[in-house]
Amino acid sequence: MGKVLLAAPRGYCAGVDRAVEAVERALVKHGTPVYVRKQIVHNLHVVKDLEAKGAIFVEEETEVPEGAVVVLSAHGVAPEVYANAAARGLQVIDATCPLVTKVHVEARRFASQGHTIVLIGHAGHEEVVGTTGQAPERTILVQSPEEARTVQLPDTGQISYLTQTTLSVDETEEILALLRERFPTLEGPPSDDICYATQNRQDAVKVIAPRVDVMLVIGSQNSSNSNRLAEVSKERGTPAYLVDDDGDVDPAWLEGAEVVGLTSGASAPEWLVANMVIFLAARGFDELEEVTVVEEGVRFSLPAGVRTLPLRPA
Repeated sequence: MGKVLLAAPRGYCAGVDRAVEAVERALVKHGTPVYVRKQIVHNLHVVKDLEAKGAIFVEEETEVPEGAVVVLSAHGVAPEVYANAAARGLQVIDATCPLVTKVHVEARRFASQGHTIVLIGHAGHEEVVGTTGQAPERTILVQSPEEARTVQLPDTGQISYLTQTTLSVDETEEILALLRERFPTLEGPPSDDICYATQNRQDAVKVIAPRVDVMLVIGSQNSSNSNRLAEVSKERGTPAYLVDDDGDVDPAWLEGAEVVGLTSGASAPEWLVANMVIFLAARGFDELEEVTVVEEGVRFSLPAGVRTLPLRPA
């Protein structure tokens, strides 16, 4: 019989939980439709569930009818989005993760001091677009160690760095080491930008990867932190597959395996994990061990505009 090692922490972080609840409460308060700019979090099942409840997802705030309610996603936005929303008379509920807001504040502070900002992150990711938008004329994106070795920065003034909150902890440290070697005066934020949940979920994978034959990561393909979990496992020599749900699992991945590792990204709801455990048990992996590396107790207050409603239904 096979075994499943279940990583903990896994799944929803405080920022995701807050953002999803913000949409649910907005629907209760305002009725349908409530508009959401971009995917509220990067998970296919969460988006489909909220659509079924009456949320309408749009790419840009300019698509929202004038005067309507719009929720901004957890990934954060550039200042121009707030300006566009105000011009259209939109009722804005800002579900930006507080840890992303922290990075935005740092970007504006560094820019006001005349610094050049090196932003470590992935081009096109909504969080990076929002952070770059805080000081676009002063921000230079570095995506990899290779780019850290070659990026050209101005000779004058101070250089500071910020990071996307959902990066690989190890790769980010490698990039920073390379940048510090080339630019010894490089200044960072008062505390790390990579969020606690990203760090904890990667740490859990590091612990269980050496003990398993294959790793399953539940998360959507556009989820940065979920992709990083699969990468962390592969870097430790354990095959890993990113799947939206148990329907994506190829039985061939499990052939010859005695122990399967299971985790989920910070935007994946726990019911997907429960379904996967049932799926694996039906295929002979009926022993379950949860491996906890740290207990999480972080909670964020809800966005303004949806704090005073009753708790969402269980």
